[in-house]
Amino acid sequence: MRMLNNPWIKRAAIAAVVSTVTLSFGCGKKSGGEKGVTETIKSGEKKTIQNIGSDTMVNLAQAWAEEYAKIDPSVSVEVSGGGSGIGIAALINGTADVANASRRLEPEEIKRAKAQTGDKPREYMVAYDAISIFVHKDNPLNEISVDELAEIYKETGKITKWSQLGVTQLPGAKGDDIIRVNRQNNSGTYHYFREAVLGHNSDFKSGSLDMNGSKDVIDLVAKTPNAIAYAGLGYATEAVKVLKVSKKKGEPAIMPSIATTLDKSYPIARPMFMYTPGEPPEHVKKYLDWIHADAGQRVVEISGYIPLPSR
Repeated sequence: MRMLNNPWIKRAAIAAVVSTVTLSFGCGKKSGGEKGVTETIKSGEKKTIQNIGSDTMVNLAQAWAEEYAKIDPSVSVEVSGGGSGIGIAALINGTADVANASRRLEPEEIKRAKAQTGDKPREYMVAYDAISIFVHKDNPLNEISVDELAEIYKETGKITKWSQLGVTQLPGAKGDDIIRVNRQNNSGTYHYFREAVLGHNSDFKSGSLDMNGSKDVIDLVAKTPNAIAYAGLGYATEAVKVLKVSKKKGEPAIMPSIATTLDKSYPIARPMFMYTPGEPPEHVKKYLDWIHADAGQRVVEISGYIPLPSR
């Protein structure tokens, strides 16, 4: 998959492709109820969808919101990030119409949401993301195993220096120490990485640089030769290198992509979700229907994420 790193190029590409897809989407079978949209526009009512949550998903959510405004100008989708935990808290508290989460709700969160709203949250799988491993663009390392990542990041891990990974020269680096870049604990990506890589009963080693968002992670790695980090594939830029990842040392290492995510050969990929507090109102349902349709899924791919398999 070719990454579109310039956000303006991405937006132009999304607009061009989605407008084409939308023409066929609108001329064929109706999805999301066109009559309802027309009636809302005529009535002069402007409906708002508060969409809060996952930082990994925030760029994608914003791209969806911008394109949907062209499809249905009667609806304004207001997007904010902060992390999956922030979105889930807003869902529970009743301040989010849609919560973005890069992990599934935990049983306790479902219980609290139901107690607060009187209804069980509705789950919508909307895309996939490959958790990618990033190093500085001049780092000679090309691949790493899940076992090695665990030894770098987990509390009892033994790998602390680049030379332990076979890197003897690190251009521009001061010393041999690995600088671990991490996410804060309100991040769904943080929780997924801990479970998938470190193991359910393991915790992170102290002393990492903990960043608020994925963009901050990439910006730090781009200017830090000793750094290693994890973030969603959609945040890849030319300023950093994406490593191939193998399940175990010595096994074939796989580059994250649409194909390797969908065939499950890439070992650290996960689904992304949207949640509503119970059955959504009609204007929210239409938005979610559009996201699942061809037009919305094309936005996923162009934004650097992995669309749902064709159904």
